[in-house]
Amino acid sequence: MTLIMGIVNVTPDSFSDGGRYVDPDDAVAHGLLLRAQGADVLDVGGESTRPGADRVDPRVEQERVLPVVQALAEAGIPVSIDTMNASTAVLAVEAGARIVNDVSGGLADPDMLAAIAPTAADVAIGHWRGHSTDMYARAEYGDVVGEVIAELRERVEVAASLGIAPSRVILDPGVGFGKRGDQNWAVLRGLDRLVGPGSRVLVGTSRKRFLAEALDDEPAEVDEARRDVATAVTSVLAAQAGAWAVRVHDVAGTRDALTVARSWEEGAAWVRSTRSR
Repeated sequence: MTLIMGIVNVTPDSFSDGGRYVDPDDAVAHGLLLRAQGADVLDVGGESTRPGADRVDPRVEQERVLPVVQALAEAGIPVSIDTMNASTAVLAVEAGARIVNDVSGGLADPDMLAAIAPTAADVAIGHWRGHSTDMYARAEYGDVVGEVIAELRERVEVAASLGIAPSRVILDPGVGFGKRGDQNWAVLRGLDRLVGPGSRVLVGTSRKRFLAEALDDEPAEVDEARRDVATAVTSVLAAQAGAWAVRVHDVAGTRDALTVARSWEEGAAWVRSTRSR
């Protein structure tokens, strides 16, 4: 069954919910709500990765996220830390995080993978070609799916050389990172090439621009509610392709969509079984 990773942004400048949960108490309350709505894991982040976002000093990032990570972990909730900084990752794991979610796959901070290796944490390695300020300038591909897979495999090999077993690795094709609209759709269509025996794949499409571009010639006019519906659809399709987890803002809607899809599949299996009698 595909897991739901709920997003807890402790930032003033994230695209859709920047500033809503910048206070740690508000962020913790939001995380508890997402858990009650069906989130299996909570992904806590203190630095926005939206296009054009400025980098955040690691000390500021840590002040934002560590109290939230600790409180949610103490509540018994599996927590992921969304960071590109090795120092933040290590402190978050010490505070209770079980997963380090690095959208850069260890490229933004060369110390990241080596720092995580001695811990017990799993690591989500994202496909990445540069920071948000210039990532679209690097969105040139011949075979986008093949290149994403090859570049992720390189990062897995680097992680292994530093002591991170493949069983600890989660692969993220980096939807929206260094990829333009059609390239994102190609990556999603090619998920079956990334999902293999024993591999865990994390897919994050939540409220991203390429969804709005598919819905309207004026993406800026596509509101949060419509983006959430589109996210739920892509999350179901990702689950059907074998994704281990989907990372979303709207946990309740995604949970409902996955439940309906599973009921559909189970109903189809029941019909087949009755016909074979």
